[in-house]
Amino acid sequence: MQNEKSVEQIIGKRIQKIRQAKGYTQQQFAEVIGLSTNYLSDIERGKSSARLDKLVAIINALECSADDVFSDVIDFGYKVKSSRLSERLEALPPEEQEKAFAILDAFIQQTIK
Repeated sequence: MQNEKSVEQIIGKRIQKIRQAKGYTQQQFAEVIGLSTNYLSDIERGKSSARLDKLVAIINALECSADDVFSDVIDFGYKVKSSRLSERLEALPPEEQEKAFAILDAFIQQTIK
């Protein structure tokens, strides 16, 4: 019984999410990086691991950083997570931003006591 996702599944899902955000279909992106659509699908589903050279090609073609792809599996990916949170906060209306900052500030104050 395995409920937790594998590293391959997590990375594959992140690649898929970034690819979709960039507006690529799986077929289009597979052509850009020189892979078969089936192989890209297997990578995105975590069924196959990408070779290092293919992983670098994927990251370069997505015009993202390795942190963007690995942030969910690296324990110290706080900068990327912080950046994502900051982007989400910026999208909120100003009054909601203030509420979020107040909650976060209260949490931090309680933690450091």
